[in-house]
Amino acid sequence: MGRLTTHVLDTALGLPGQGIRVEVYRLTGGNRTWLKEVVTNDDGRCDGPILEGDDLEVGEYELVFHAGDYLRRQGNKNGEPRFLDVIPLRFGVADASQHYHVPLLVSPYSYSTYRGS
Repeated sequence: MGRLTTHVLDTALGLPGQGIRVEVYRLTGGNRTWLKEVVTNDDGRCDGPILEGDDLEVGEYELVFHAGDYLRRQGNKNGEPRFLDVIPLRFGVADASQHYHVPLLVSPYSYSTYRGS
């Protein structure tokens, strides 16, 4: 059964990104449809798959990480507006029977992602 998961790692502190709000959207023909919102737990992960089974379809998706709120809570003093605040990650699902793990590695001045397992 296919599923979508994520987690957040704070690369500056070497810690899980706890309490980060993540919005999930499906992108279809120029339309952006909100699917759900999740919050990362103490391990920087969600308590379960974000989407799974019939909820995960072939197509394009967007995860929107509200990292600025997390960075503020960490006491990061890089001024306002933040260099990084809301981070959108767009990606495609070509085979909805597979596991798509889309993590966010974040610091106050950079971020990256990859398709994990």
